[in-house]
Amino acid sequence: MIGRLTGALLEKHPPQVLLEVHGVGYEIDVPMSTFYDLPVLGTQVTLYTHLVIREDMHLLFGFATELERRTFRMLVKISGIGARTALALLSGLSVADLHRAVGSQDSARLVKVPGIGKKTAERLLLELRDKLDLAVFNSDHAASSTSESDILNALLSLGYSDREASWAIKQISSNTMVSDGIRQALQLLSKER
Repeated sequence: MIGRLTGALLEKHPPQVLLEVHGVGYEIDVPMSTFYDLPVLGTQVTLYTHLVIREDMHLLFGFATELERRTFRMLVKISGIGARTALALLSGLSVADLHRAVGSQDSARLVKVPGIGKKTAERLLLELRDKLDLAVFNSDHAASSTSESDILNALLSLGYSDREASWAIKQISSNTMVSDGIRQALQLLSKER
């Protein structure tokens, strides 16, 4: 299994990127949340990956964070949700948005994602209701994931976009307390505007 790749970013054609690792070019499908956060071509990039092997092809999916990859893996285990649908979900919703939609049982939010109909949204809400907290937010990095999630939610509630909030969180040390993380993120974001 290919779990993570680090290499030079050679091409970006949504939703696919080409990453060169020691002379081998890997075509990797990424959600738009990851795609928008990618640096300029030629820069070193690390992506957490998930390999899908089929009779006729091997597909490699990449994610900026371990949390996105865990969420993707949880989604593809749901009956009727394939890799492309899971990728579309993570392109249309951040992990925090998906968590909020499942927590509030908001099928209308899921239906806004292209390719997700009412029945699929209801199945997702039913399947994820009990699993999301355990699978996504409980891990050996639960404290940092939870604090990052809290910082993200605070920035979103202050009116920052998912992209801005995610960028700011990446600049902050993963073991930062929530209150310090919010303060540091606000300072970083105020310099960028």
